[in-house]
Amino acid sequence: MKTKSLCPECLEVIDAEVYEAEGKILLKKKCEKHGEFDDVYWSDASLYHKFSKWQHEGKAGVTLTKTDKGCPFDCGLCPEHKSSTMLALIDLTNRCNMRCPACFANAAAAGYLYEPTMEQLREMMVLLRSETPPCPAVQFAGGEPTIRDGFVDIVKMARELGFAHIQVATNGIALAKSEQFCHQLKEAGLHTVYLQFDGVTEEPYKKLRGIPALKTKLKAIESCRRGGIKSVVLVPTLMKGVNDDQMGDIVRFAAENLDVVKGVNVQPIAFEGRIDESERKEGRITIPDFMNLLEEQTDGAIPKESFYPVPFVAPISYFVEAWKGVPQLEFTVHQHCGAATYVFVENGRFIPITEFMDVEGFMEFLRDAAEAMPGSKVGKIKAIAGLVSALRKFIDKDKAPEGLDSLTLLASILGIGNREALAEFHRKALFIGVMHFQDTYNFDLERVKRCGIHYATPDLRIIPFCSYNAIHRPSVEKAFSIPLHSTKSQLGNRE
Repeated sequence: MKTKSLCPECLEVIDAEVYEAEGKILLKKKCEKHGEFDDVYWSDASLYHKFSKWQHEGKAGVTLTKTDKGCPFDCGLCPEHKSSTMLALIDLTNRCNMRCPACFANAAAAGYLYEPTMEQLREMMVLLRSETPPCPAVQFAGGEPTIRDGFVDIVKMARELGFAHIQVATNGIALAKSEQFCHQLKEAGLHTVYLQFDGVTEEPYKKLRGIPALKTKLKAIESCRRGGIKSVVLVPTLMKGVNDDQMGDIVRFAAENLDVVKGVNVQPIAFEGRIDESERKEGRITIPDFMNLLEEQTDGAIPKESFYPVPFVAPISYFVEAWKGVPQLEFTVHQHCGAATYVFVENGRFIPITEFMDVEGFMEFLRDAAEAMPGSKVGKIKAIAGLVSALRKFIDKDKAPEGLDSLTLLASILGIGNREALAEFHRKALFIGVMHFQDTYNFDLERVKRCGIHYATPDLRIIPFCSYNAIHRPSVEKAFSIPLHSTKSQLGNRE
């Protein structure tokens, strides 16, 4: 398959080919100035082809820039983009109270301070809420967003502007220090803590973060528990030889703390900047690698077959849109960007949703039901009643978790049930996801065009995650930054 990529040296757009060899999907490209480059795109060709059949065509929720230089330099969103904003990221600062060797943002290294004003933050959030459909979820990032002055007020602002889900991506240091801070964030409207969590021993932290940090992570989780935040997602950066032997242990840890830990979202490491070719090839790890690791380390309890790509659930959006008559977020991101599953935990045993439910059959049924949905209110009520009845055909009750009835499951899948039904689902269900963000070596413009995770910037653009970090971040930050003088007071570190 022909595509376009970037030269890792000069960032010029160059021709690339995605092809199959020795059971893997590879990417090769050539820059006239800097030579040839090749990398592993997906380590499992059969899984790559399986995921390919769930590609969905979507459209951007808003167009803000013109097609001029071409993708990925016209971000965004430009007319070539094919997905609306599923999750928006807003960097609150490039300051941090850690010095991780692998990091997108670091004020001390950059030499400037990037901190959008409260007014700029409001404008960015208003822009996101003006998309069609409005962006439903915002994640505050950085740097370390919890050290930003007025962070609680920023969360309140997001709630007031109507975001249905408000998250923070954090190293957990500030949370570990204060249960009261966690309580304040919960009261302000924070829903989920995306906690940097690389393993259940200290060794991965020493390698990836430069310090032993496990005790801080555990304390942060306990602070969330005591402070009333009941949704923590563990976010491991997956690296070969560092923590690839701990994927099963991390998921087991999450299951043991299901009262507060609701998910594990793994991120295979992306190689930012120039890196030795042998080191990159030795360290490259992809989405199928994670699935295989998890299957092996759970003794087959969570098989790779239980994972599906993000656009697999697009029929849910089609059905809910037909039922409500209101545009819904369409999960039309690229089918090879990420994968996920839900696993139920019962008496210490993992039960993937695919073990007791024909999810593929149900998604096909939803798509057909959406197309046939009657327009009248009575007709829609009948459609839901028919859906409840049909759902029973797709569930093996003997294999399902105890007490999980069809109505609860349906309400949770469609997001149209009452609060009690949703709470019951999440008391037993653990989300497990993997998202492989691109670097300049494995960059594929087709993935960028279908990206659903976007950065909002002070110049009121919405930029796909991978093109922002590969290309646009330095120019955006420098345009809205001030020079940094290396004093502790200006860095604002709160260690």
